[in-house]
Amino acid sequence: MSLGKFLGLDKVGRLQAIIRHNGGLWNSLKTLYRTDDLKIGTLVGEDRYGNKYYENPTYFYGTNRWVIYNETKGTNYDGSQIPAEWFGWMHYKTDFPPTEKKPVEYKWMATHKENLSGTKDAYMPYSTTRPKIESWKPGQKQSQQ
Repeated sequence: MSLGKFLGLDKVGRLQAIIRHNGGLWNSLKTLYRTDDLKIGTLVGEDRYGNKYYENPTYFYGTNRWVIYNETKGTNYDGSQIPAEWFGWMHYKTDFPPTEKKPVEYKWMATHKENLSGTKDAYMPYSTTRPKIESWKPGQKQSQQ
């Protein structure tokens, strides 16, 4: 074991490579803020929504593939923003990303749409039934049914 490795200097070199890979110190800090992680890897591809997919086989299985979501989402991103063809690659259902092996497409297939639950665009069904609970208004008599 060399003295540099014993003192942990190889880790400093790796940190420098990761910072260089992320585009400098400022971009590394932005990436760390958005994703809570700094990694180095090869860009495998990009989907039509602007998400970028990376891979580094030196990391543990399960953490060696990751996505950097489109910057327009900021920190408001979730797993439903990954289209089906990339979902399969991210979860090891296939070894080939959609950039190498095109997914099967039929004209009856719908395009991907993220889950909008919890947002202002969430689906709200229209109801024609009266509400069973009426809000209390102070100083007014409640109607008896």
